[in-house]
Amino acid sequence: MLENDLNELRERISNLRKSINHNNYLYYSLDQPEVTDAEYDNQMRELRELEKRYPYLVDPDSPTQRVGALPLAAFTSVVHSTPMLSLSNAFTDADFEAWHNRTKKLLEGSMFELVCEPKIDGLAISITYQDGRLVQGATRGDGSSGEDITQNIRTVRSVPLHITEDAVPNKFEVRGEVYFPKSGFEKLNKERSGCGLPLFANPRNAASGSLRQLDPRVTATRPLSLYIYALAYAEGRMMPQTHWDTLRYLRSLGFPVNQNSRRVVTIGEVKEYYRELIAKRDLLPYEIDGVVIKVDRKDYQERLGSVGREPRWAIAYKFPPVQGRTLLREIQVSVGRTGTLNPVAILEPIEIGGVTVGRASLHNEDDILRKDIREGDKVFVQRAGDVIPEVVGPTPESVAREGRSLPFSMHRKLHSDSSNKPVCPVCGEDVFKPEGEVMYYCPNVACPAQVEERLQHFVSREAMDIRGIGKQMAVALLRSGLARDVADIYTLVDRRQNLMLMEKMGQKSVDNMLASIEESKKRPFSRIIYALGIRHVGAETSELLAERYSSMDELRKASFEELIAIPSVGEKTAESIIVFFANDENNRIVERLKSSGVNTGSSSKKQVASLPLVGCEFVITGKLMRYGRVEVEELIRALGGVTKSDLTKKTTYLVVGNEPGSKLERARSLGTTEISEADLMRLLGQE
Repeated sequence: MLENDLNELRERISNLRKSINHNNYLYYSLDQPEVTDAEYDNQMRELRELEKRYPYLVDPDSPTQRVGALPLAAFTSVVHSTPMLSLSNAFTDADFEAWHNRTKKLLEGSMFELVCEPKIDGLAISITYQDGRLVQGATRGDGSSGEDITQNIRTVRSVPLHITEDAVPNKFEVRGEVYFPKSGFEKLNKERSGCGLPLFANPRNAASGSLRQLDPRVTATRPLSLYIYALAYAEGRMMPQTHWDTLRYLRSLGFPVNQNSRRVVTIGEVKEYYRELIAKRDLLPYEIDGVVIKVDRKDYQERLGSVGREPRWAIAYKFPPVQGRTLLREIQVSVGRTGTLNPVAILEPIEIGGVTVGRASLHNEDDILRKDIREGDKVFVQRAGDVIPEVVGPTPESVAREGRSLPFSMHRKLHSDSSNKPVCPVCGEDVFKPEGEVMYYCPNVACPAQVEERLQHFVSREAMDIRGIGKQMAVALLRSGLARDVADIYTLVDRRQNLMLMEKMGQKSVDNMLASIEESKKRPFSRIIYALGIRHVGAETSELLAERYSSMDELRKASFEELIAIPSVGEKTAESIIVFFANDENNRIVERLKSSGVNTGSSSKKQVASLPLVGCEFVITGKLMRYGRVEVEELIRALGGVTKSDLTKKTTYLVVGNEPGSKLERARSLGTTEISEADLMRLLGQE
């Protein structure tokens, strides 16, 4: 082929690709097509024919390549550059106003604008670009790490494969929500029904199932779409300093950004936006379950920081829950990990918000009596926050019972003919109700139901994070006798052959489980406190206790007065801790955990003092590349250091990541020592 002919061919192929990509953006992102379907199909057909005739001109970023790669054996793990945080929820105007007032107080009365966005009901993902090319896609996972879904994300037509604009950073990561359009969801379920396949419960499940297919060619057949809502980081170019301008910038690069978003100033404007969105919720082509409200200025976001895994600078204002009416067949009682007796409604199955509900929460006896809910009633059921089913109350016709049913009584429900006392429905132990509390408790720490719940809590991601022991495996371990309590988990290494005989447990599964068990021994001291499942002791309280006491031995000796002197530890929590460690069985378990090598803290103050970062207080600003912020903070605390969200004169080091915020300027005014992420890794022994 002559040089001129080749150049013309390359130009024609390039123009076709640009035109198809542009029309994809108009159609899938803006819903504003400029060409007919026939014109679009003709362009795609011509491009395919040219690439087939001249395969050396095929580009992996060509729109013809969105067909899916070969099937994967399994997804690999991806550590997020910064944690993909979850949002706290507001369900009423009062909840939102309380958040706004807290935010204003933390910003010392400064005026701040807000950005309101529809809360898409889909799957959160991150996408990384290098030199304008898509190089990685990942699911949110647990917030710190997710699954590599690069090949699947490339099949989503609204995802740009190559950014050609001059303003593109050298490397950057965007975050967004992949969703299943309503029309596509209905069509997919109709097709699955015709093939005798199980139906997806709702568009969110369909999006998740489609994006997590091991065969990308299956994903390519699903009409998934995407909205980008954040820029995680960018290298090599200054970025906008507000969230609103960032969204506009991302739109200019060709990313799909929801056009229903709005920047506002006042509380009244937020409420107006919220009500507008409720009114047109059913008219939108995708499912939404609320409004996400974010502080606009990025330096304010940096100042506000986060608490736990939730940013202080954003909140999800959820829509009123969807309700339905059904028959309450029975009120059963389940036993929780701390011995609480929890009433549960057994319902005539009903579909609410795309999910079939057969059980629902009833909270406690007082709540049941206040609502006057009785077995045999027709009741209103709702999914609180569109997630957790709960019984709202009886329908009007059920209230006019005319004496055909008795009010609910926990005492009568748990009555034992032999003792004339209420007993645990699982182990038969006499139950009690502490003065001033609404819950009944089973005091038997060996109660099978409690042991099962405690085991599931112990291995959970927020506690010891032991992979391979989910709910079914926990039950199987208990029923097989391989585990009678949480300490038995660390004896499983000597029972490999027994594990191999269990259902669905091959050599690789067993090896992975045992490796995860061994790794869990190194978890920070705060995690083992939380994993023990002490009543009223959550993750944040566990961290406070780990800061105050250097070991489990010290915590066990703590007095009531010492405990309530710790900020955020109230009288009930202090009493629960003392009661927990007064129990011989609990102490036996703690001793076995210690002898297994689990990190139960240093045995003496002297050992704590020898840790390399004792006395050092760290504050982090900007985006870290190697680990998520949560993991880095755990590493610092494990070496004796302290992490804070706000700079003070006591701050030893300010860790400066990419795109540092206003903390950097404040650190310089205070004379705080600045260190890079590489410097921090050296301090942590992680070079």
